[in-house]
Amino acid sequence: MFGGGGMNPRKMKQMMKQMGIDVTELDAEEVVIKTADEELVFSDAQVTRMDAQGQETYQVVGEPETRELGAGDDAADEAAAGEIPESDIEIVAQRAGVSKDDAREALEAEDGDLAAAIAKLSDTPRPRRPGVSPCAR
Repeated sequence: MFGGGGMNPRKMKQMMKQMGIDVTELDAEEVVIKTADEELVFSDAQVTRMDAQGQETYQVVGEPETRELGAGDDAADEAAAGEIPESDIEIVAQRAGVSKDDAREALEAEDGDLAAAIAKLSDTPRPRRPGVSPCAR
């Protein structure tokens, strides 16, 4: 963790602790830094958090992979294309007790908002069955 120019790493840690600097290694799987036009993706990066007098500083060590902004974000691509994910349709259909086609229509009308689609479908009066009072539902 510390090179210290020939200084014993244990001694260096002890000195930092005495100065009120707490150092923690983080077990990060991936670190993504987004700029205006690209993303820097660090896989298996070594991440260190230093806390000195309440100010946290992070150090990332590793080789980044550069990719265009938003590349590899399938969920965002689907949403940007205006497509409603099948899982959302199934959730709305199940919760509201309607067909998948009705759930899809409600989600499209509510711009993909699950809660609003369920509320809309739940507020819609259902056809009355002959011989069954509204209280029996």
